[in-house]
Amino acid sequence: MSGAHHILILGGTAEARALAAQLAADPALRVTSSLAGRVAQPRLPAGEVRVGGFGGPEGLAHWLREHKADAVIDATHPFAGTISFNAAVAAAGVHVPLLALRRPGWVAGPGDTWHCVGSLPEAAALLPGLGERVFLTTGRTGLAAFAGLDGLWFLARSVDPPEPPLPPRTQVLLDRGPFTVEAETELLRRHRIDVLVTKDSGGPATAAKLTAARELRVPVVVVRRPPVPGGVAVVPDVKGAIAWLTALVAPAVPGAGPTPPRSRSR
Repeated sequence: MSGAHHILILGGTAEARALAAQLAADPALRVTSSLAGRVAQPRLPAGEVRVGGFGGPEGLAHWLREHKADAVIDATHPFAGTISFNAAVAAAGVHVPLLALRRPGWVAGPGDTWHCVGSLPEAAALLPGLGERVFLTTGRTGLAAFAGLDGLWFLARSVDPPEPPLPPRTQVLLDRGPFTVEAETELLRRHRIDVLVTKDSGGPATAAKLTAARELRVPVVVVRRPPVPGGVAVVPDVKGAIAWLTALVAPAVPGAGPTPPRSRSR
């Protein structure tokens, strides 16, 4: 393994786990997945795993040098803007190739009533004019943006208990996707939800709530995702990440051609 190409995956998403599983199967690659540690019982990927922050871009740059990383794939959640920024700065500073793996965002279709906003505070400002019973699916952090809306009732769903402060009239639902349209429709009906708030996470695991909202004519407030840092290559799926890595370190990646590995100064 001493001569293996070392790939750091900034992970936590389903795409990150799928990518790690494919890469870790090749003995010519050493794969380390880094998890933020915000979920109490994360689904661990194949290969080596580290948990916790790096200490900003300087700490990540130090880690890349110390562990002789050959490439970084940022497969974090589309809203994990801080680590994506840190990765861009760190990778550029130590001249390690960086790729962002970002699942495509959701797209409104016929029958959808979407209100797109740029932040959670903007979402909170819209709610009083849209409904009184809110299904909040923006994760365990950031609920403070809604804490002042004491006239509304919230059903807040997250994997782990949300961080306070919360709106005064909040019922917490701890659950993890994937979810079905049938279950989401029943949930909206049972709690008499008349407005849904979500981040544009993309992907199928949590998209059923959008279909349920469309069928029940429930408006949706969609928080737009932050942009990928400038200059960073982006692919939409694991296949694209494999192709990018194949071109970088071929023939180490499964299915690669006879092109020798690129030499690169550290």
